[in-house]
Amino acid sequence: MSAHRSGPFADGDKVQLTGPKGKLHTITLTPGAEFHSHRGAIKHDDLIGLPDGSVVTNHVGESYLALRPLLSDFVMSMPRGAAIIYPKDAAQILAKADIFPGATVVEAGVGSGALSLWLLRALGGQGRLLSFERREEFADVARGNVISFNGFEPENWSIGIGDLQDALPAAAPEGTVDRVILDMLAPWECLDVVATAMKPGGVLLCYVATVTQLSRVAEAIRATDAFTEPSSDETIVRGWHVEGLAVRPDHRMVGHTAFLITARRLAPGAVLPELKRRASKSDFSDEDVELWTPGALGEREVSAKSLRKRVRAAGAAARRALGDEDAAPADVEDASTEQ
Repeated sequence: MSAHRSGPFADGDKVQLTGPKGKLHTITLTPGAEFHSHRGAIKHDDLIGLPDGSVVTNHVGESYLALRPLLSDFVMSMPRGAAIIYPKDAAQILAKADIFPGATVVEAGVGSGALSLWLLRALGGQGRLLSFERREEFADVARGNVISFNGFEPENWSIGIGDLQDALPAAAPEGTVDRVILDMLAPWECLDVVATAMKPGGVLLCYVATVTQLSRVAEAIRATDAFTEPSSDETIVRGWHVEGLAVRPDHRMVGHTAFLITARRLAPGAVLPELKRRASKSDFSDEDVELWTPGALGEREVSAKSLRKRVRAAGAAARRALGDEDAAPADVEDASTEQ
């Protein structure tokens, strides 16, 4: 069953319901099913056939706005194996890496598939997205989420399981990759194999969370002599409350999530003009390296029980999207997924 992007709501469509207090619920429409919350129930049959942007009432008379979720809505509420890349960063990645239809793009690691969804949309069904993930459970969650949102598994997408250093040479011959995006703890470990796979002029983008990672990957990029001078920044989004004359910044904001560091692949044998720099502390010792271990960085581990549940949820949603009538709505999203 393909995902509907417009027109009246139909069986299998995802619908985002916004309640009286702004609370969001995402459901998958199934004839005969009902959405329940502590504020009442709405029959799926009452939604099927309505145009996008309709308002419906539950059995106690409370109104809900019904809209198809945008991709940004979906990634914020989908099952997660690993932490996702937020839409604010995904948008910058698409721009800074210059993702275009027909490109060959390498992504590692895939996490829960949030960035994969954005990359596949930017590729427009052309080119290739080669995703790599070290943990098979995370890859299963990502695959389920991509199928659940699209209604099918894209033909130009593959997920390889294992370390990028080992898997990339077999998947992408030398000099064939246009863009590489590394979302991992130690991207500097992969720079040699990435440089070999990339085309001259290609874009490398690393997504790192801490300043220690940022420092080390920048110095490692410089040390390869294979890339241009790296550029780094972060994106901070501050919303505004606008109601009549009450115009002010929101009390809450999406602050630091990660740093983006980019560089371009040089032609073989090219030597950058030497830049004049002030003296800097670019060297590091074995003791410094210990500061970049998962534990020291505060990397959060997902429990095995929780991860199994998320794999089941993503897989059931994917089966439902593919037309498996035996995948019950409760299996898909446990009646609703709150954002």
